[in-house]
Amino acid sequence: MVLEMNLISTTKELEAFCERAAAGPYVTADTEFIRERTYYSRLCLIQLAVPGKDSDSAVLVDPLAEGLSLDPLYRLFRDTDVVKVFHAARQDVEIFFTDGGVIPDPLFDTQVAAMVCGFSDQVGYETLVRKIVGKSLDKRSRFTDWSRRPLSDAQKKYALSDVTHLRTIYENLRKKLETSGRENWLEEDLRVLTSSETYIVKPDEAWRRIKLRGGSGHYLAVVRELAHYRECLAQSRDVPRNRIFGDAALLELASSLPRTMSDLSRSRLLQREARKPAVADGILAAIRRGLEVPSADCPRIDARRGVGQVNSALADLLRVLLKASSETAGVAQKLIATATDLDAIAAGERDLPALKGWRRDVFGSNALKLCDGRLALTADGREIRIMEI
Repeated sequence: MVLEMNLISTTKELEAFCERAAAGPYVTADTEFIRERTYYSRLCLIQLAVPGKDSDSAVLVDPLAEGLSLDPLYRLFRDTDVVKVFHAARQDVEIFFTDGGVIPDPLFDTQVAAMVCGFSDQVGYETLVRKIVGKSLDKRSRFTDWSRRPLSDAQKKYALSDVTHLRTIYENLRKKLETSGRENWLEEDLRVLTSSETYIVKPDEAWRRIKLRGGSGHYLAVVRELAHYRECLAQSRDVPRNRIFGDAALLELASSLPRTMSDLSRSRLLQREARKPAVADGILAAIRRGLEVPSADCPRIDARRGVGQVNSALADLLRVLLKASSETAGVAQKLIATATDLDAIAAGERDLPALKGWRRDVFGSNALKLCDGRLALTADGREIRIMEI
């Protein structure tokens, strides 16, 4: 069966395909993984395709096969003569960086490219297949258990479609970028995806992912220490953060400040795992460390954006300007600026990506003029017009 022939399970087979890919201009790639029960993603399948229509131009690589080494693939990823094409690449790249310390270079993300070319915010692969390739995807295998072997023919067919259609999408979007002269826009946005800093999880910064509504310096210091402890423990045990304790429990601990095991036992939200002596001792130690932080060294929320209060009326005008600017430029709004960015601009923040690079040309320059009272927005029927004052 052809699908069975496309399943690579030995290093020699992988090396042969990667040598073929190295002779071409690009290779499309995707992964299937599971992460529900682990901190790090468990790679279950890799899909690769090179230009061509023959049966061997697209393959599935089984990273769970005994004795298979991904070194040939990582050499290909480091080959700067071959473009590595992904859709929504961040999680895929994170897996390869964590496993092999490699970031595919050069990288092309069709989701980002599609937004630069005027598709909707965070456009999905299925949408691009429908609009560019003119086909529909059978998604029934999307949420199957990719760690189970053998893979079904339905799984293989679905997995291969993730990289075969991607070839047509890539070639279409690349031409659009060349025609519009926006290749540098894409390169600017891919810098985050190709930076190793994006994939290095720093326990000291883990607290910033927690939704906070303010609090005293020492409250935030305790939150920071608890988040640091949880992150380190989750990494060392390779379990999800919430398996240690969830964000709600963390905030409850930072508010109630238990000092003893007896105090800790009164927590309503701590799960069984966090009540075990080894974890509980770590929790109490983290709370003590947070309370001992000198006031001057306590963290602050959004300290760099402490310019002023958000002018809600101005923020609303900026939203109108963003919509008009994105429609004129044919670029997805969210790629230019987020709602948080608009609120920050309305509060006086100026060190933002929305005000730099190509975004400044498309939106940022006019946004600053609007803030300074040098630009007006008027309506002509359903069209918004931008006028300098």
